[in-house]
Amino acid sequence: MYSHMMVGSNDLERSKKFYDATFAAIGGGPAMIDPAGRLFYLHNGSAFAITKPIDGQPATAGNGCTIGINVDGPEQAHAWHAAGVANGGTAIEDDPGVRQGPMGALYLAYLRDPDGNKLCALHRMPA
Repeated sequence: MYSHMMVGSNDLERSKKFYDATFAAIGGGPAMIDPAGRLFYLHNGSAFAITKPIDGQPATAGNGCTIGINVDGPEQAHAWHAAGVANGGTAIEDDPGVRQGPMGALYLAYLRDPDGNKLCALHRMPA
């Protein structure tokens, strides 16, 4: 069902630094840049892109929106979180760790990117 996610940014260089670091922490490559200057990341069959808004208005974070990124385990979640904080992101919510919910035990780590988009690294814990 999921094909891609695109978020807006007011500073693509800042976003590239942040996302290159967070995707590298989970085994992804650096951004590919298209002729329009948009950043594209391809990893594990999904695409994530960052662009300046085409309407010329400032980029804003979606209120109530969270972008989930699958990781292979708690170690990757921690590496992703640390890379994000070291590269302009902000740690939010609780510290990375296991949360119990209706879908079972999940290992979660939350960040806001430099433009305020809410991100979550997620690993489904074994039953």
